[in-house]
Amino acid sequence: IELPAEASDVAEALRIADQRMYAQKHAGRMSAGRQSKDVLLRALTERSPDLGGHLAGVAELAERTARRLGLPAEEVERIRHAGELHDAGKVAIPDGILAKPGPLTEDEWGFVRRHPLIGERIVRSAPSLSRVAELVRSTHERFDGAGYPDRLQADAIPLGSRIVAVCDAFDAMTSGRPYAAARTPGEALDELRRCAGTQFDPAVVETFRAVVAEHTLRSAA
Repeated sequence: IELPAEASDVAEALRIADQRMYAQKHAGRMSAGRQSKDVLLRALTERSPDLGGHLAGVAELAERTARRLGLPAEEVERIRHAGELHDAGKVAIPDGILAKPGPLTEDEWGFVRRHPLIGERIVRSAPSLSRVAELVRSTHERFDGAGYPDRLQADAIPLGSRIVAVCDAFDAMTSGRPYAAARTPGEALDELRRCAGTQFDPAVVETFRAVVAEHTLRSAA
């Protein structure tokens, strides 16, 4: 995937690419949305190479969870795209904050809390990804209403966003971060269950636990 040379930033690159893909939508088999998503993922990976593996992991888990919930194929694909793009707004967060090993200051948290809104704007710059952008905005909401940016609660949070939130937390916990060592999958699942009903949707957590258990059994076979 080539980024448009005339683009001045990620959002502009995505907008130009999306327009070109709509114009050529009958020439290839991939949808404009998938191609636009790939352009943005390329830009994100070049900005932060370590981010690529995390996004791929979250997307795979989100797709499996959505399928197990019996959602329609179109919605499953949209949720997978949201998993791949949920951290798009992190391009606006300074590296010193993203990689900081200690606690963040309130000003630094301000940067972090804005990234879902920035991510939504970036993703929405591709018209074919507008519904994915809605999910990206809400991936840091909490089931109890204490999340951000809109303090949505329970079913007011889009289901796709609730799925991505659980998968994002699991991948982050099992991968480790500058401020925390990696946990085992079992430890991470226990933490998800502990936070079910407050941070996470309990029904999504239980479905996700079944997805991980099934994958573990298949890997051991």
